[in-house]
Amino acid sequence: MARLYLVRHGKPAAVWGGDDDDPGLDETGQAQALAARDWLLALPAVERPTKVVSSPLRRCRETAEPTAQALGVPLEIDERVGEIPTPMTLPAAERGPWLRKSFAGTWAEIEGDLDYDAWRHAITASLAARGNTAVFSHYVATNAVVSQLTGDPRVVVFRPDHTSITVLETDGTDLVLVAKGREATTGVL
Repeated sequence: MARLYLVRHGKPAAVWGGDDDDPGLDETGQAQALAARDWLLALPAVERPTKVVSSPLRRCRETAEPTAQALGVPLEIDERVGEIPTPMTLPAAERGPWLRKSFAGTWAEIEGDLDYDAWRHAITASLAARGNTAVFSHYVATNAVVSQLTGDPRVVVFRPDHTSITVLETDGTDLVLVAKGREATTGVL
């Protein structure tokens, strides 16, 4: 089975619900991106990723770029590993409360204009075909994968910290959780 690394982005310069809908990394996040790169490059050659994939959002791309550059590979953008879609009619100012309510429940209970349980299954299926890859994604997307692989219907099954690396294995069809990444020590996302 091939290894797959699901990496949460580094600390952004702004938080969700702020003035910037697509913030890049702050100084701490930039240092975290370099530390994630170093961790991935220190793996034994047989376990080291050979491909780098990122959510289209800037904080993920900026976290992924040092790893892609060090490996000498292009950075592939994949919308399927992006942020959880907000209901189309939800005003931006209500995204924070909507997320907090969603985090407190199960995938089937999320209110919106799409099937969020199907969304989590789509993320997991997209990863199953990606061996030897570092995938830079988000808090909720990481929870989507871990909740599905552990059979837990809750939206939040653990609190991946910035640049937390969750280790998975795939045979090209099935995805297996090897180890959850480092968890955040505070309640701040």
